[in-house]
Amino acid sequence: MKLGIIGLPGSGKATIFEALTQNVAAGPKGETRIGTVRVPDKRLDVLNEMHKREKLIYAQVEYLLPGMPEHKRERGTDQLIWTQVRDCDALIHTIRNFKVYGFEDPKPYADFHELDQELILADLVVIEKRLERLELDKKRGKKTDAEEISLLNDCLKNLENEIPLRKFSDLASAQNLRGYAFLSAKPMLVLFNNEDDDDTLPEVEEVTSRENCLIIRGKLEQELAQMSEQEASEFLTEFNITASAMDRVIKRSYELLGLIAFFTIGDKEVRAWTVKQGTCAIDAAEVIHTDMKKGFIRAEVLSYEDLMSAGSYQAARKKGTVRLEGKTYQINDGDIVYIRFNV
Repeated sequence: MKLGIIGLPGSGKATIFEALTQNVAAGPKGETRIGTVRVPDKRLDVLNEMHKREKLIYAQVEYLLPGMPEHKRERGTDQLIWTQVRDCDALIHTIRNFKVYGFEDPKPYADFHELDQELILADLVVIEKRLERLELDKKRGKKTDAEEISLLNDCLKNLENEIPLRKFSDLASAQNLRGYAFLSAKPMLVLFNNEDDDDTLPEVEEVTSRENCLIIRGKLEQELAQMSEQEASEFLTEFNITASAMDRVIKRSYELLGLIAFFTIGDKEVRAWTVKQGTCAIDAAEVIHTDMKKGFIRAEVLSYEDLMSAGSYQAARKKGTVRLEGKTYQINDGDIVYIRFNV
């Protein structure tokens, strides 16, 4: 899972990046920054403790902070930024909700609207150019895809009405449009970057009632990311923070993208894998290794809850909770899966 962090200048994007990745080493000004963190999952820790394999491999999340050239509003700059986040699975839209001496008070709704309009405009440019090209191809007698043209026109109509494509799930996920990587079609988590002593959502119902929103006290969380485990625990208690920003953003991102985790217990490793909710066993097998899909026979499945109830894998077998499933079985969050295959 790759998440792009975007926001207007001064929104605290770098602070948020450092809080989420525990990466505080600043590079050259304007440089693109990438941080990879493991997805915390206590279930995986328990499985490793039970089976004691050589390796414990967590799922990972990659955060991208696009490079921001010094002259941020220079012509072509926005396009450069958007190019960097087009291959991200989702966007984290950071909004300033804290005061800065010498600057005007925060305007959460205005800031959200301004950047959302930039995403819409970037998609409009792509669509208009593509439709012009397809119309030219048609005049030259070249074969064009009628469905693609119809879908692009539907997108164009919605964008001209200033509605981002993420509001139309069928359009956003249409197979014929996947290659475009539309920015406004990407799932978005709106992150309000609050004052240290403010843990409430701003009163902007136009955003909070329509978008996936989360609060983060960026400076506090940045400090937290640099602490030892014991210091962090005391810090969380003092400021009434129930979970770190990293944990909360990852959890919400999984929900936003409809992702779940399943586990494998091999001879040498215990590992977590990430798939879309509704993924069939044969496609989950491909995530592990392409040969497993080619030679798929059956999936041996045990839910994490059933394992905990039985106390051991062997006991779960005796209770009959270890099941053999076919290729169309839909993987559930927390399933422990062993793929039987033959190539």
